[in-house]
Amino acid sequence: MDKPRIAETRPKVLELQPGTYYYCSCGESRSQPFCDGSHTGTAFAPLKFEIAETTRAALCQCKRSREEPHCDGSHKLYTQGETR
Repeated sequence: MDKPRIAETRPKVLELQPGTYYYCSCGESRSQPFCDGSHTGTAFAPLKFEIAETTRAALCQCKRSREEPHCDGSHKLYTQGETR
């Protein structure tokens, strides 16, 4: 199985308005943490998620979170030189 590229080793903290979003799961998007279609031709697909009310969110950019699209702290493994 292909592993996604680590786009950044820290989350992107954003205030999100109500709506539908598409999270980049491949790590190649230039619009991190959102999908820009860079996954085309790969085994990856964007993760659709919806926000019901305005909320502040920390979105994963290391692409290793077990709670994608939300950060679970997995990026700390990469800032300390470990890999998973």
